[in-house]
Amino acid sequence: MTPQSTIPFVKMNGLGNDFVVVDGRGGPVRIEAEEAVHLANRENGIGCDQVIVLEPAKTGDVRMRILNADGSEVGACGNATRCVAYLLASETGRPRVAIETPSGALTATVQSIDRITVDMGEPRFAWDQIPLAEPFHDTRAIELQVGPIDQPVLHSPSVVNVGNPHAVFWVEDVDKIDLGRVGPLLENHPIFPERANISVAQILTPTSIRIRTWERGAGLTKACGTAACASAVAAMRKKLTERGTVAVILPGGTLDITWTPENRILMTGPAELEFRGALRRDGLTRAEA
Repeated sequence: MTPQSTIPFVKMNGLGNDFVVVDGRGGPVRIEAEEAVHLANRENGIGCDQVIVLEPAKTGDVRMRILNADGSEVGACGNATRCVAYLLASETGRPRVAIETPSGALTATVQSIDRITVDMGEPRFAWDQIPLAEPFHDTRAIELQVGPIDQPVLHSPSVVNVGNPHAVFWVEDVDKIDLGRVGPLLENHPIFPERANISVAQILTPTSIRIRTWERGAGLTKACGTAACASAVAAMRKKLTERGTVAVILPGGTLDITWTPENRILMTGPAELEFRGALRRDGLTRAEA
């Protein structure tokens, strides 16, 4: 099999949130929605939460496309950005890399595979930037609830856009919420015209919170980097935690999220390289070694 007939990929994860990173820098690679669904399938494909396609960049080191397990395309993925940053730093020998995404350019600093910091940009709080289907003056808590009107299971989420839309519900115990049931309903609620990532968050201390997330287009995942960013910033904005750095504990591990005085969100955490492989160009099935 000639090199031109295959496309290299790397299987990686960030805190268990896993990706098939397809390298399209050596030649055009256009992965359609149904092909992403196939690659993400854990029984018949390679298996992942998202398919990441690396493409030549206009100004940065690489451009990154992000396709969910259901084939939909999104603008940002924090855990995938850390993984891609580690790959680039390993290739170039430079600790600082620039990654272009549909939601804007991101920079990352790689200290080691266990400590990678990504500047996720500025949070957006205006209702039409998230976006929401109707105006809300204060997006620290919008009118949205699940369950009986006098005793809702979830209510009054904070909403924010950190490259994609997020709704964060504040609860006493994240493990008591059946997120697999309510997540799909809330993701597709009419208030979110572009759908939304749905998180439940529990304040532990003034500098730590726990979250679980139903990711838009991917479902329940072990970790969601942008959800960690959204939850931390929303907690600081509501004065539920201190302003500065907050440890966000996810099912797959912990991310340190800093909201800087310059209004930037810095996300720090690990990446893991699982294995490398190749895909056949004719059908994107895995090529045998």
